[in-house]
Amino acid sequence: MSGTSFDGVDAALVAIRGRGLATRVELLAFHTMAYPAAVRRLVAEVSAPPSGTVDRVCQANVVLGELFAEAAMAVAEQAGVPLGRIDLIGSHGQTIHHLPEPTAVAGRRVASTLQIAEPSVIAERTGATTVADFRPRDMACGGQGAPLVPYVDYLLFRHRARGRLVLNIGGIANVTYLPPRCRAADVVAFDTGPGNMLLDALTARLTAGRRRFDRGGAMASRGAVSKPLLRGLLRHPYLRREPPKSTGRETFGAAFAHQVLARAKGLSPPDILATAAAFTADSIHGAAERFVRPLGPLDEVIASGGGCHNRAVMARLADRLDPVPVHTSGDLGLPVDAKEAVAFAILAHETMAGRPGSLPSATGARRAAVLGKIVPGRRPPRR
Repeated sequence: MSGTSFDGVDAALVAIRGRGLATRVELLAFHTMAYPAAVRRLVAEVSAPPSGTVDRVCQANVVLGELFAEAAMAVAEQAGVPLGRIDLIGSHGQTIHHLPEPTAVAGRRVASTLQIAEPSVIAERTGATTVADFRPRDMACGGQGAPLVPYVDYLLFRHRARGRLVLNIGGIANVTYLPPRCRAADVVAFDTGPGNMLLDALTARLTAGRRRFDRGGAMASRGAVSKPLLRGLLRHPYLRREPPKSTGRETFGAAFAHQVLARAKGLSPPDILATAAAFTADSIHGAAERFVRPLGPLDEVIASGGGCHNRAVMARLADRLDPVPVHTSGDLGLPVDAKEAVAFAILAHETMAGRPGSLPSATGARRAAVLGKIVPGRRPPRR
């Protein structure tokens, strides 16, 4: 998969046994293929009007299909596994636009989303059956098409005695609440607001493009949080919207970063990044207090995603959530960078078993649905 940060393709090679609640997964290898600069520019171009013209979207779909196939082949080679032994590929693709709130279009009210990275190219290059385009079926059932990883969180992280908040800090931050003795209908999940997306955009602007992200949160850790700016950011209306809800670059992308910079006149770059890091952490904490605490006990947080590497975000989050401990998925055997790619492998496996992969309690759909579109490979999956 590739997330809203536009940084590259994450590929995980996994062995999966069982299905549903009996699912067991073993991570064999993980590989990140960074997008070349030209591809990052292309993805940014097609992700925003008016530059996202139909011809460029069409071309980008195939370019990314080739890159996703190369990432799948690279992770198999890294593990020493021949492509002929790969039964199935699950590809989330690259989200270039996500409009989950129904809007009037041509006399109808529709919600929509678009992920690209042509699965036919992936299936042809690798020979493996490929499942892709997971979100639209949930939206056809009245859901927001996101978040989808909570189903996997439920399979892997539910606990008989502990209430767990499973947190992913990617471009956007999202949480899954799993109360003790959790059933599928008990799961609550939603996007909390920005994760790395705002920090990355600000870093690029504040360094005139010399850095794409604040590695390790080093710049933010040197700054001081501006309380007036932070108070203003925390008034964003999305933060108070009731779940189910999802968001993306359309809300917290380049335009929002421009607004933050306009309101941060006189602040140093480290202070701006420190404030943005605090905004990410405080919006996660606020979501936990506002929407999770009333539902049951919160005994621990299990974090994953690239944001786990940002010391400023994680330190602020630990302070705000204290005394609730903040662990990482790596502490439970699933590396923080690999978790989302592993999740879409599991979702593809559930699709091939004919099992629903969405949770209506998370997406707001009328019913759970079998997700994705199946592109047959040159050989049938082994059973």
